[in-house]
Amino acid sequence: MRTRPLGRTGIQVSPYCLGTMMFGPYGNPDPGDCARIIHRALDAGINFIDTADVYGGDGETERIVGRALKGRRDDVVLATKFNGPMGDDPNRRGNSRRWIVAACEDSLRRLGVDHIDLYQVHHPEPGTDIEETLAALTDLMRAGKVRAIGHSNLPAAEIVEAQWTSERRGLARFRTEQPTYSILNRGIERDVLPVCERYGLGVLAWSPLASGLLTGRFRPGGEQPSAGRMRWVPRHMTDPRNHEAVERLAPIADDAGLSLTHLALAFAVNHPAVSAAIIGPRTMAQLDDLLAGADAALDDGVLDRIDEVVAPGTNPGALDIAYQPPALTRPDLRRRVRLTTSTPGSR
Repeated sequence: MRTRPLGRTGIQVSPYCLGTMMFGPYGNPDPGDCARIIHRALDAGINFIDTADVYGGDGETERIVGRALKGRRDDVVLATKFNGPMGDDPNRRGNSRRWIVAACEDSLRRLGVDHIDLYQVHHPEPGTDIEETLAALTDLMRAGKVRAIGHSNLPAAEIVEAQWTSERRGLARFRTEQPTYSILNRGIERDVLPVCERYGLGVLAWSPLASGLLTGRFRPGGEQPSAGRMRWVPRHMTDPRNHEAVERLAPIADDAGLSLTHLALAFAVNHPAVSAAIIGPRTMAQLDDLLAGADAALDDGVLDRIDEVVAPGTNPGALDIAYQPPALTRPDLRRRVRLTTSTPGSR
C-alpha cells in the first residue's frame, strides 16, 4: 500500500488508517480476534492506527491495541485522543493542562509504549483557553512523550485561532485535523479542508462510509440499522435525503465496476487535503472487504457524476454525527436575557 505525507510532519502514512472504535465491549469483545484484525491490517500495508482513551469504556480499546502491537510498535504510526469523560469526576475529561498530562500518562500505560506518535484533542472545548491546551501539549512533546499533536472536529475558525496562538506564544502547532468526511458529508470542503491545506495540516477523515449508509446495507426495505447505531446517529440513518442520495450513487458505483463501499472510500482519499481515511472494521471479513478496494481510483467522469448527486461543500441530509458548537446547541447563547420590569402598584 503506497504511503502519503501526513501534512507537513514528515511522517508517511498509508491512505487507510485502521480505526479501533469497534474493538472492545461495544463492538468486537474478543481481544484475540481484534489482535488478528490488527495484524492482518499491518500485513496488508496499513501503518497507521487511530484509537482513543474513551473507546471500549475505561480505556479497554487502548489496552487491546497495546497488546496487539507488542513486537511491532516501530512499524506503526500510533494515534490516540483525549477529551472524553473517563469516569464521573468532572476533572477527568476535557482539554485542561490538569487532565491532559494525566490522560497522556494513562494512555501510555494502557498502550504499553513510551511515546505517542500523534496525540489528538478529541473534541473542542470552548470553556478552556486554547493556550492552556497547547502549552500542556507542547510540554509533552518536549518531554518526548508525544511526537506530533492534532485535533478532531474543529471548526475552521478555531483551526485558524489555534495556529495563530501557537505562532504568537511560541507553542507547538497542531499538525492534523480529524473531521467527518464522506460523499454524504461534504460540508468541510467549503472551509475546513481549504484551511487545513493552507496551514499544511494532515487530514484523517472519519466515517468515510457515513455510519454505514454508503455500504448500501441500509437501503429501504433491506437491513435495518442496529439499536446502537440508531442511538448514536438516528437522524442521519433515517433522513430520506441521505437514502435518496445512496440510491442515486449505487448505479454510479456499478458503472465504475466498484462496490458502493469501495466507491465511497476511493472518494474520501481522493481529495488532495486528505492524508488518510479511517476504516473501522469490527470483523476480519469486514476488513478484507475494505482492503479489497484499496487500489480503486475514480476518474473525472465518476467524480463529476458524484458531484451531481451531492454538490461539493454540502450535506444532503441531517448530520448529527458532527460537532455542533455551543452557539447552536445552547439557546441561552443566542437569545437576549429579558428582564422583567415591575409596574406601579405591582409586587
